[in-house]
Amino acid sequence: MESMEYNTTRNHLIMREYGRHIQKMIEYLLTLEDPDKRQRNSQAVIELMGFLNPHLKNVEDFRHKLWDHLFLISDFKLEVASPYPIPTRETLRARPKPLKYPKRYPKLLHLGKNLELVINKALAEENPDKRNGFANAVAYYMKLAYNNWHKETVHDDAIQSELNVITAGQLEFTNTPYVKSFRPNENRERERGGYGDYRNKRNNQKFQPRGGGGRNDRNDRNDRNNDRSGGKFKKKRF
Repeated sequence: MESMEYNTTRNHLIMREYGRHIQKMIEYLLTLEDPDKRQRNSQAVIELMGFLNPHLKNVEDFRHKLWDHLFLISDFKLEVASPYPIPTRETLRARPKPLKYPKRYPKLLHLGKNLELVINKALAEENPDKRNGFANAVAYYMKLAYNNWHKETVHDDAIQSELNVITAGQLEFTNTPYVKSFRPNENRERERGGYGDYRNKRNNQKFQPRGGGGRNDRNDRNDRNNDRSGGKFKKKRF
């Protein structure tokens, strides 16, 4: 009777996504001495690796990745012909170079770097119509940013004065940048729940009976019924 095989007695699993059986197949390829047979079996193992991992088909050059994984699992000891450049241990395990973080120092911290780029592009524009369009777009964004931060409207003269300071009076917008904003009183009423009380009051008025409703109307109806029945109206006992 063959003894059971435990994970503690097995060698290290290099790539878990392919499983133990693929690694054993690749280890078997290393024992083949016939180069033709080793090449055919390597092709079969590549097809099986692609079948077990269909998500790699959406990756660009997925077969190139499969061949790289084949050499990686074999510890770069497999000698077969590859349709792609055979990788080495240094190329696959090398760390990528760190990306340079873009260092920007905007002059307009409250408006951001992108608006500064738009303003510079507007100042470099020679066409007066396009230049005017840039100015209107910049003024609209400035008013929108002010509204988002302060939750209140701002006059166009304030926007124009700040734009004059930024551009040294070279940009002037013609149309009024319309930005819809909430009035401060509305915000306070919403925080206090005033609008909810007002809506409840209107709902109560909407569903109130025409005669005013309440106990007085019931007493009036009882009096009229007593008059019609000659005063012989009696309440039913349950």
